[in-house]
Amino acid sequence: MYHIPVLLNETVDGLNIKPGGIYVDVTFGGGGHSREILRRLSDDAHLYSFDQDADAEQNIPDGDKRFTFVRSNFRYLKNWMRYYDVEHVDGILADLGVSSHHFDDEERGFSFRFDAPLDMRMNERAGANAADVVNKYDEERLANVFYLYGEMKNSRRLASTIVKARSAKAICTINDLLEVVKPLMPREREKKDLARVFQALRIEVNHEMEALQEMLEAALQVLRPGGRLSVLTYHSLEDRMVKNFIRAGRIDGKVQQDFYGRRLTPWRAINNKVILPSAQEQTENPRSRSAKLRIAEKL
Repeated sequence: MYHIPVLLNETVDGLNIKPGGIYVDVTFGGGGHSREILRRLSDDAHLYSFDQDADAEQNIPDGDKRFTFVRSNFRYLKNWMRYYDVEHVDGILADLGVSSHHFDDEERGFSFRFDAPLDMRMNERAGANAADVVNKYDEERLANVFYLYGEMKNSRRLASTIVKARSAKAICTINDLLEVVKPLMPREREKKDLARVFQALRIEVNHEMEALQEMLEAALQVLRPGGRLSVLTYHSLEDRMVKNFIRAGRIDGKVQQDFYGRRLTPWRAINNKVILPSAQEQTENPRSRSAKLRIAEKL
């Protein structure tokens, strides 16, 4: 299966679907959330779904005139809505997790379970891949990637070890990288630390944090008043950004106040406490365990 949608009903329920509305799924993937949205829409409604990965196109529903697939990064949300002559939409859904398909595809280089070229590009037409990052970044820049995006405490040591290793031999495959970094990781934390290393490289290769910021800012402009934003995050960096944006309408989370000290924000949080997958869902789909759902309504 390409991908099991996480918190399917909760995420789509959060959109408060109007049967005749216009909606956007900015992370189509396996199409699970999109199909559920379409199930709730009437014949005069429309759904635009984004994905930059060519593999996702195999999941496009056949012959549904209410559906438009956009082969693009969701950072260009506003541009594409303008292209389709859509001024405002009623809801935007984002599932920021990496599809199971990507982790399970041995050739894409997203998982340390398989040996493959160090790629990690969501869009295989894009430029630099993970091997470029590992082999071409200077030591300081590489350390910053591991520290900022992997939250690795030994980021400097990791970067130094990689730079020394690549001077003797280019690091081109997953096994090449594992040979270099595994000795730096305590046995009891090896899998967690490797996951952080791969997360950091994936985020850097795909410019995920910059793309998320641009998408959120575009969502605020594209949503009509009363429209809903429903976002699933899977690590603290994403969740912090989404939480700040809902709280203050700004990525840095700094709340602005009016003359009377009243908080100014363009959003109303629908759930003040994050929604988490049930114990049953986590058992049935272990990859849902880190998911957090935040829902907001544009004021």
